[in-house]
Amino acid sequence: MTAPPVSGATLPSHTPEHPLRADPGPVLGLETSCDETAAALVHGGVVLAHRVASQVPIHQRFGGVVPEVAARNHLLTALPTIQAVLDDAGLQPAQLSGVAVTNRPGLIGALLVGVQTAKALAWVWKKPLIGVDHIHAHVWATFLRPPQEAGAPWPVPRLPFAALAVSGGHTSLYAVHAPDRFELLGRSLDDAAGEAFDKLAKLLDIPYPGGPNVERAAALGNPARFRLPRGMLGRDDGAYSFSGLKTAARLALADLPADLPADERAQATRDLCAAFQTAIVEQLVRVTLANAQRRGLRDLVLAGGVAANGALRRALAEACQRHRLRFWPVPPAYCTDNGAMVAGLGEALLHLGLRDDPRSLDALATGEVRRLAAAAL
Repeated sequence: MTAPPVSGATLPSHTPEHPLRADPGPVLGLETSCDETAAALVHGGVVLAHRVASQVPIHQRFGGVVPEVAARNHLLTALPTIQAVLDDAGLQPAQLSGVAVTNRPGLIGALLVGVQTAKALAWVWKKPLIGVDHIHAHVWATFLRPPQEAGAPWPVPRLPFAALAVSGGHTSLYAVHAPDRFELLGRSLDDAAGEAFDKLAKLLDIPYPGGPNVERAAALGNPARFRLPRGMLGRDDGAYSFSGLKTAARLALADLPADLPADERAQATRDLCAAFQTAIVEQLVRVTLANAQRRGLRDLVLAGGVAANGALRRALAEACQRHRLRFWPVPPAYCTDNGAMVAGLGEALLHLGLRDDPRSLDALATGEVRRLAAAAL
């Protein structure tokens, strides 16, 4: 795994120490906000071990995530996944410095499994507990580094920085000032970018998971064949919108001749995917760069599941280079839901003295901000 900046981006001249100071032991992170049961151990920003129990094969038959099925599978996999990362790192619970868990936002049933599991373990192990915001954890993953880089200087973005979090459920732009201070600069007014990709996949009968499969189809398509709208032109409030793009794609598909030969329809599908992806990427880059520059932020982090999209990573890298911004895409391994991002942010929050009472921490379906009690256990 390489350092976060990518080829074509402007590298910073400084390589500071990781912003988190060393602690007696690693933090365990548990993620169950949707359909992936993930656990990891992070110490000083270094990922010691991480595991993901994927439910993709389970949900493929339904063409999308079924919340009740996801929650029931988290019940089966949470404890074995945690035990696996402890075994991978050769650690015992007594050696941990805390337990972090995603408690917001997400599917409420799935979140409850993770939160209740983490609360029980923190109570039994007598370890500090911290609930973290799923989207904030995606962003903070920019500070994660692999074990082989534990002793080397590691370049990191300079606080405050801009962060674009793009996933199936969220498209948000932040100014990040500290682990516990995320200032919202803009968000989607309707659909998230990842949701738009998934809805297009459904429209075109592209198998689940839709986003990655749309990207693969787009690589073989001609984006100029279909004229799709570019959302949010003429606005400067940081808002994104993708619902109109979905409608335009549906109408474009409906305009195709009903008797189009199978091979030509297949190519039309690839062309529509390419045009759709280009429209999403163009809007994300335009709105993000304009608002980051307006705030004078010189570092831009790209995070979330859609951050693994190659077209988006390349377009943002090129735009940042043109506008002299430093670009920090989260490594693909930590873009999709994972426990390392939860452990990493949990570690940073614990170092600020923030923690939760295992008797009262609750799961929240939305990302409503709430203050964490800063009380030493």
